[in-house]
Amino acid sequence: MLVELAVRNLGVIERASLVLGPGMTALTGETGAGKTMIVQAVQLLVGGRADPAMVRTGADAAVVEGRFVVSDSTADTSRPDGASSRREPSDNYEIVLRRVVPAAGRSRAYVDGEMASASQLAELGAGLIDLHGQHQHQSLLSGRTQRGALDRWGNVDLRPLRAARDELVALQRNLAALGGDARARAQEIDVLQYQVDEISEAQLDDPHELQRLTEREDLLADAAAHLAAGHSAHHSLSGDDGAIDKLGEAVAALASRQPFAAVGVRLGALAVELDDTVEQLRGVLDSIDEDPRALAEVRARHQRLRELTRKYGDTLADVLAFGADAAQRLSGLERHDELAGELETRIAAAQEHVAREADAVACARSAAAPGLAAAVTEHLGSLALEHGRLDVNVSGPAPSDDVEFRFSANRGTGTGPLSKVASGGELARVMLALRLVLTAGPPTLVFDEVDAGIGGETALAVGRALSSLAPAHQVLVVTHLPQVAAFAHHQVAVRKTDDGATAASDVVLVTGGERISELARMLSGQPDLASGRQHATELLASAASLRPRFDSPNGATAESSGAATPSHASGVAAP
Repeated sequence: MLVELAVRNLGVIERASLVLGPGMTALTGETGAGKTMIVQAVQLLVGGRADPAMVRTGADAAVVEGRFVVSDSTADTSRPDGASSRREPSDNYEIVLRRVVPAAGRSRAYVDGEMASASQLAELGAGLIDLHGQHQHQSLLSGRTQRGALDRWGNVDLRPLRAARDELVALQRNLAALGGDARARAQEIDVLQYQVDEISEAQLDDPHELQRLTEREDLLADAAAHLAAGHSAHHSLSGDDGAIDKLGEAVAALASRQPFAAVGVRLGALAVELDDTVEQLRGVLDSIDEDPRALAEVRARHQRLRELTRKYGDTLADVLAFGADAAQRLSGLERHDELAGELETRIAAAQEHVAREADAVACARSAAAPGLAAAVTEHLGSLALEHGRLDVNVSGPAPSDDVEFRFSANRGTGTGPLSKVASGGELARVMLALRLVLTAGPPTLVFDEVDAGIGGETALAVGRALSSLAPAHQVLVVTHLPQVAAFAHHQVAVRKTDDGATAASDVVLVTGGERISELARMLSGQPDLASGRQHATELLASAASLRPRFDSPNGATAESSGAATPSHASGVAAP
């Protein structure tokens, strides 16, 4: 549920903050006051398109923030990554979404203070809010939307069909990868055979051989200089009058001299270490051999391995991996006919599987269509379409993707395609009836002037229908109709002021006498007219007696006539 919405510098709204409660909330105000900007703010929160033109004139950026309380019933679809680890299984938790739209540049999005993309907001918002904009009920005219509605109503499980189709596509892709052209296959076999043989003949068994060869080549290439340096060092240490002799003289000179006892011990240790070092030096000298033939062999091997890395990978490990892949591909090509036969058999079985699943979906859709049509038709009667009728036609080859809603508004006339026979007001009511039937969905529903083009008794019916959604959903309705607003549990008025230089809108919760005045304004345009106020009072009382009651989160039964504000009702802070 959306519990708080903050808006800054969005269109005519300079700064507004709404604290929203459960039930149905009506947003009302004069045309152009900024009601739709509230809906646009919600759209931005759930990943809607950001347009710099939305930013209030003179401001650097528009900022919208929304705080949602999410219950376990919607946790799977709206919980951000990691949220489950931050709460107890039975607890509700909060999500804070934020969208910044600069006057110049790209918009920015945040989830719980961390940067996110607009697509992430859209994915998250799909589990939080279902928004029906002024023209979004037109989406009901698309076959895709109608098919989706039927599938939701009939609990048609499309997952087995999708899985079967995915399996078929994967098998067909594998068959294509085998190579269907015999000449091309023969050419590829020749290339792969050469590559596999070249790598195999190199007898690679050590991914680090290049490094060892580099070290060995350096040793052999400079053997003479290495030997000269080593012999010189050996002579300096162990030759006549060398370091060993000098150190022995020093040890002898200090022997039996008490003041130098400690120094003598250290010199003795140095003598032992020096002897060991000289032995090590002699061993290294013995290992170095001037061998031009060995050097040529090392250089040839080095060059061969470098050539392999130039062709098949940056390292010998890459070359080995390339060789393994090439050998596998070669084996597959050489066994082409055998593997192709196996795949063709599996493809035939997969096609039969797809056909069975498609038949199952087609049967499920055909079985669900009459029930959906009857349920929507029943609700049309309560929306002042007493003789309205909806038919749901299912056709086309399995899985019967051709779903068409057909409608008739009057008795004695046949149904026709909804897109051709329904007026704007009728289409809005069909959409609302469908929403009443498909009660599952996000916890918050937003309706932006879906009551356009209706009035009188029809408006009362629409208001009552919208309020009937309140026990299961938080409902926000932007409306010009007092008959609809009267059914709301809470009413928020959007008011615009103009000082001659700039215009700004306030968002104010109206209760008691203020709500009567707002309804009177909507009825007659004269909020202080006694007859208008009397009519507004009667309308509000009548709607209160008809709208459903619901349990608020604190366990109380929620109902408001407008004469008083319940403790959990919407609150608004405005500039």
